[in-house]
Amino acid sequence: MVLIRGIELSFQSSVIGTMYETLLLDISGHLATITLNRPEKRNAISAKMIAELQTALDEIESSHARVGIVTGAGKAFCAGMDLETLASIANQTAAENQDDSRRIARMFRRIWSFSKPLVAAVNGAALAGGCGIATLCDFTLAVPEAKFGYTEVKIGFLPAIVSVFLTRQIGEKRARDLLLTGRIVDAREAKELGLITEIVEGDRLQARTRELADILIASSPSSLTRAKRLLTTAAAAGVDADLERAVLESARIRCTADFKEGLASFLEKRKPVWRDDVE
Repeated sequence: MVLIRGIELSFQSSVIGTMYETLLLDISGHLATITLNRPEKRNAISAKMIAELQTALDEIESSHARVGIVTGAGKAFCAGMDLETLASIANQTAAENQDDSRRIARMFRRIWSFSKPLVAAVNGAALAGGCGIATLCDFTLAVPEAKFGYTEVKIGFLPAIVSVFLTRQIGEKRARDLLLTGRIVDAREAKELGLITEIVEGDRLQARTRELADILIASSPSSLTRAKRLLTTAAAAGVDADLERAVLESARIRCTADFKEGLASFLEKRKPVWRDDVE
């Protein structure tokens, strides 16, 4: 039983696989559901969640499921990196920062290139990395109250990895707007920008997500897999080259004074004091 925006969602599980700490995985017939399950932390991303999300996708890929749903427990979809993970970054070496950035890049690329259709059911805020998870799915359904944004520049960080996908998804001009301002948009504007597919009232989110999943399940699984492969293969070389550059930039900015100040101000809940010189 999962609680989403005060609505109890029941999924009858027919497959018991890996035990997870940060998410729930239900595979029932041809449908698999991943529920990000850290509601007390607004389903914030941790190193454990990154690893478990990829394991869950592996499990879905090797199962009879034809469609995957990704949603969040509680009132948020995913609020980005959690505070403990952010705090630990400040003490990492350059090599550790690069490894960490590469893990995040692998997670996003895995979602983008997943062999089976993925539907995000966005039940609340989807910010920073959480926005990436939501919008990289093939379909993104969101409640009217959902919020989206890449807020990294506000804390001296860099939305480098997600920029690789976002510019391809909504175009460079719109991507510049979101990434350089760090502003948060509502579901209506997110749909206008091309971040989400459909706005659905909260009491209809589960039903509409299942309707869409049933449409996909009724299609030829071979055709869907080949269509997804066709859509990603042509862009893969460019994406991978851009991701490598993004990984390096993401690791480098973690060593700057602005990042340390932005992180400290965020954790201390105060306004940052930026330096005039740019590193």
